[in-house]
Amino acid sequence: MKKIFLGLLCVFFIISNAKAQIITDLLGRKVNVPEKINKIICLGPGCLRLIVYLQAQHLVVGVEEIEKRKKKCTPYLIANPFLSKLPAIGPGGPASINKKPYLEKILTLKPQVIFATAFQKNTADEIQNILNIPVIVLDYGSLTLKKFEKIYASLNLVGKILNKTKRAAEIQDFIQKTKRDLKQRTKQISLQNIAQTYIGCIGYRGPHGIESTDREYLPFSWVKVNNVAQQLTPTIGTHIFLDKEMLLALNPEIIFLDGGGFKIFQHDLRKKYPFYKSLKAFINKHVYLLFPYNYYSTNIDTALVDCYAIGKILYPNKFKDINIEQKANSIYRFFVGNEVYEELKKIYGPLGKQINIFSIKNK
Repeated sequence: MKKIFLGLLCVFFIISNAKAQIITDLLGRKVNVPEKINKIICLGPGCLRLIVYLQAQHLVVGVEEIEKRKKKCTPYLIANPFLSKLPAIGPGGPASINKKPYLEKILTLKPQVIFATAFQKNTADEIQNILNIPVIVLDYGSLTLKKFEKIYASLNLVGKILNKTKRAAEIQDFIQKTKRDLKQRTKQISLQNIAQTYIGCIGYRGPHGIESTDREYLPFSWVKVNNVAQQLTPTIGTHIFLDKEMLLALNPEIIFLDGGGFKIFQHDLRKKYPFYKSLKAFINKHVYLLFPYNYYSTNIDTALVDCYAIGKILYPNKFKDINIEQKANSIYRFFVGNEVYEELKKIYGPLGKQINIFSIKNK
């Protein structure tokens, strides 16, 4: 009976997808997709985020379970809460990358296209053959966002398929204009005169404490920051998990903490308070909180927001015209359609707030 049900639904898709265009996805696969698309689903890290950035979230008919429970870390879900209420079409998360979703559930939702990130060719082909639904593999690029070419290619491809080419171009233009603005503000600053700085609690396949950092952290690159992690050998890609002894040896003058791992940091602080009070950044109260950078891949909007927060803290004269709340809301409004700063502030506190370990310890 189960096989008959799947077979009948597959016949439905063969008939309904008669008119098609041939596209080439980011793996080089040739795929037939319908000319007119009204229903889609997204699989893999960052995939749903790209769809929201392209203002096509109204086409989504199902989401991964991880999207239903991670709203507080992700502006695109805060801005579009209806997404979290859609049916679950797979578990999602790091453990589900390149694995089959809930095939029967997907068939009942009748999507015309499946968009997926971090999938290998064999898996994408297998899902497509079983469901007889086109699977378009995208590429979200690396977590550092050092290069945007793969993200731009994904935006352009989805834009072509969903008739969002103008919006795809607007996103790329916005990112490039933001980068030019940040670079212009800090171009006269010499690295020799910049305090040694560190970013901790960076997410990588889940939240982590202060030992988790990245030697190619985008906000540090675009705002010109002396990142002490560049002295270290990466653990995975450009990401680094260093031990506390190494952090103490580096002893940066300024530390930023990512909000995604802040609870882990607080718990660790209460257990290992003597270590933290040995770091000069904590002694001198030069420790600041940022909004979550990575969660199921990188929040591009938040990465840009964090850039301005870091710039305003390190170089107040260069960013004196920037009201951080207004700037954050303008960026979030552009990317996800709503001003979500206040919601993030309720969860993590004001962007760029100063961290006092002595008050945390005594809570």
